[in-house]
Amino acid sequence: MLRRIGTASLLAVALTACGGGAADVAPAAKPPASEASPATEAAGRPAEPTATEPTATGSRAAPAADPVKRALAGMSVREKVGQLFMPVVYGTAADTVSGENQARYGAQTPEKVVAKYHLGGVILFPANVKSVGQVVGLTNGLQKSTDLPLLIGTDQENGLVSRMSAVMTRFPGAARIGATGKPSVAREVAQATGEELRALGVNLDFAPVADVNIDPKNPVIGERAYGNRPGEVAKMVGAAVKGFEAAGVAATAKHFPGHGDTRIDSHTGLPVIKHTRAQWERLDAPPFKAAIAAGVDAIMTAHIVFPKLDPSGDPATLSKPILTGLLRKELGFKGVISTDALNMAGARVKYDDGEVAVRAVLAGADLLLMPNDLPKQYQAVLKAVESGRVSKARLDESVTRLLTLKKERGLLGEPPVVSAEKAAEVVRSAEHRRLAARVR
Repeated sequence: MLRRIGTASLLAVALTACGGGAADVAPAAKPPASEASPATEAAGRPAEPTATEPTATGSRAAPAADPVKRALAGMSVREKVGQLFMPVVYGTAADTVSGENQARYGAQTPEKVVAKYHLGGVILFPANVKSVGQVVGLTNGLQKSTDLPLLIGTDQENGLVSRMSAVMTRFPGAARIGATGKPSVAREVAQATGEELRALGVNLDFAPVADVNIDPKNPVIGERAYGNRPGEVAKMVGAAVKGFEAAGVAATAKHFPGHGDTRIDSHTGLPVIKHTRAQWERLDAPPFKAAIAAGVDAIMTAHIVFPKLDPSGDPATLSKPILTGLLRKELGFKGVISTDALNMAGARVKYDDGEVAVRAVLAGADLLLMPNDLPKQYQAVLKAVESGRVSKARLDESVTRLLTLKKERGLLGEPPVVSAEKAAEVVRSAEHRRLAARVR
């Protein structure tokens, strides 16, 4: 059973293992990106210092134990499987059973659900958001309910998709920002959005949208995209990723390999993109390549069929050629691959819920977002690991990527606690309201 690894414990483990002094132990959490050196920022991810121990001759020996490896080594298979899941939590308090929570999970509070399934994260929606103080209480309560701090995500794209709009500054959406022609504006708005999310205890945003809105009648992307010209969208996406990084919040480029040329909404059906490989390279790929170059933390899949990239008929979310072959091997992405919501129709057309979760992992996904049936899908992945269908090595790959992201956000130590007073100063600050007015 994994036990929470506090900052003091990490230090003690390193000292015990290596016999060195405190000055020789690297900190477990990275500094905020705004404090990183120019060289580090240019690389897209703050660098982790490497701790080494002096030998009797004064030379430097092997690096101290990696906190990610330590955390992984202390986890059971059940705990590792739990790290893959990011379901919706219901209600406005971590210790209260809401009606929806009762229907989904029985008489269990959100904090009990997190603990029962060893969840790696949760996602917040408008029903979770009433006031700044309430959101802070919810995120703090959730963080205290688990041995390993959570990724707490939301979809705060701004504009049409703004889950936290009840309390946050109402920034214009991507289409309006793209119309300015200024990537600096995309960066400013992303940084301000990230600062407010972080103050509320949210550490991962499912933004920016990296789709190119090729079809003006697209029912699902539209104004959520920065525009219809791949090169311009790429500049905006790269700048937004840098803005979230500066705020210390993980960014997610979505929806890979590109959801911009369809008239079917994957929430209700399964779109088919008929682009050739050459068209994909020219039209869909540039913003995702820009996101990767900017050091994006995560990339979200699309529930779309793309026959020229994978002729199987499976949606990209369940496609190993697209996720592992194209995104990992060809584009070189090393961060977290998140599915789009697994309760959407586009993910569930061909397979039942349990099979969807297993196939997503086999395809290369690390984070299973919004499972339609958490108990069923958790058990399905667990059984697939126990049977060998999903190898333990494959499971460890995903958990390692998720733990690495947590390390980068300071989430491998004591549970983060945010201050309601500080949040009230940051959220809807005068500076952010002026920025929103200027962009409009």
